[in-house]
Amino acid sequence: MTTTAKGYAAQSPETPLAPFSFERRAPGKTDVAIDIAFCGVCHSDLHTAKGEWEGTLYPCVPGHEIVGRVTAVGDDVTKFKVGDIAGVGCMVDSCGQCPSCTDGEEQYCETTGFVGTYNGPDPVLGGHTFGGYSDHIVVDEGFVLKVSHPEADLAAVAPLLCAGITTYSPLKHWKVGPGQKVGIVGLGGLGHMGVKIANAMGAEVYVFSTSPNKREDAKRLGAKDLIVSKDADAMAEHANSFDFILNTVAAPHNLDPFLELLKRDGTMTLVGVPAEPHPSPSVGNLIFRRRQLAGSLIGGIAETQEMLDFCNEHGLVSDIEMIKMDEIEPAYDRMVKSDVKYRFVIDMASTKTA
Repeated sequence: MTTTAKGYAAQSPETPLAPFSFERRAPGKTDVAIDIAFCGVCHSDLHTAKGEWEGTLYPCVPGHEIVGRVTAVGDDVTKFKVGDIAGVGCMVDSCGQCPSCTDGEEQYCETTGFVGTYNGPDPVLGGHTFGGYSDHIVVDEGFVLKVSHPEADLAAVAPLLCAGITTYSPLKHWKVGPGQKVGIVGLGGLGHMGVKIANAMGAEVYVFSTSPNKREDAKRLGAKDLIVSKDADAMAEHANSFDFILNTVAAPHNLDPFLELLKRDGTMTLVGVPAEPHPSPSVGNLIFRRRQLAGSLIGGIAETQEMLDFCNEHGLVSDIEMIKMDEIEPAYDRMVKSDVKYRFVIDMASTKTA
């Protein structure tokens, strides 16, 4: 059995997203059906829909920052009941048996790779998965998250399912906390959550940006100050002083000026994926202070739940701008220009009239 979903899809790299109906599976024994209330707009959605990354499967229904209400559960579901508020992030399945999956790091699944919420192989119906730019979704309960934030905050919770976990996971893995000096490179959808989370973890946080006019906003979000990354003197004042730097920028840039700011044994972790490679950093900047250059990919399901609980405890949500479903193309255009503070979220009730 299937149910008909109403959403928005790109039919090719050149065509704008437009209304699209498709089939979702009926809930199986371990499935949770969710009426989607809000879906965040991630830059990955744009990259995929516009064919900027290889391997887009069309029609493409993006969206992996999903919050909504549970409408049905399978007979064997134990974690959710009808009426619960639930979230779905970037994954809806994995092999469940490889070392990474058994360690709760499904995002690094070593056998099949994790199944993306969209543009992945559909494990039940065949074909490929369709994401959260739609009115409902059906997901195995093992990949559904419990949302405890107040209902008034649910739209702003949605981006936590990608932007939140993408920044929380490396901050947690590299043990960011009190007494540490932490830098966040870039103040966008990812960066603004990195600032909020690192500050809540007790670190002294600085933002690196090419835009000095973002200083007051950086401070509002929890940073001690903003360092203008193209100001060599300002950068030099902080040489050899950072314990950890989280680099959220998804455009190719010189990594050496940031590596030079790390203490001995400091780490800079990359979470942005540029279309073209970064210039190769100087090996000397790594060797002579035993610095590390690392990467991180979203987070496992257990850690994503931990992140949601942490954000609820500390009153953290994303800074958002709400849009209707039929406003997605102008939102994409603005996102390319970094004209959003700091995440668009689609009110999915608008699919009923879009």
